[in-house]
Amino acid sequence: MQAVLLVGAGGALGAMARYGVSAAVGRLWPVSFPLGTLAVNVIGSVAMGLLIGILARTTPQMSNEIRLFAAIGILGGFTTFSSFSLDTIALVERGALTQAMLYIALSVVVCLAGLYLGLLVTRGAA
Repeated sequence: MQAVLLVGAGGALGAMARYGVSAAVGRLWPVSFPLGTLAVNVIGSVAMGLLIGILARTTPQMSNEIRLFAAIGILGGFTTFSSFSLDTIALVERGALTQAMLYIALSVVVCLAGLYLGLLVTRGAA
């Protein structure tokens, strides 16, 4: 039961943060391209890389509780590829195929690079 509560509490915080970041980006750059979701996925990927790198250095019990709350809960609620998928299909349905392909490529490549960067930063701090 404690695991469910940790994930649920973290997920609520992550979802609220996702909404806040996405809304802020939308206000700052009001374009039809889904920059808000892209920003959330990149930020979340870097944060996940940093978190996992840090957790590799903690005790197993502490690592598991933080992983449940922060990685699965907060970052799982914050980064969502369901929004990515919806935004991609919306671009396709609007006939913006070039933007859709650019969005897919940027999301995958930059998020993977961000996670890798986070891991490199934490591994380099050893």
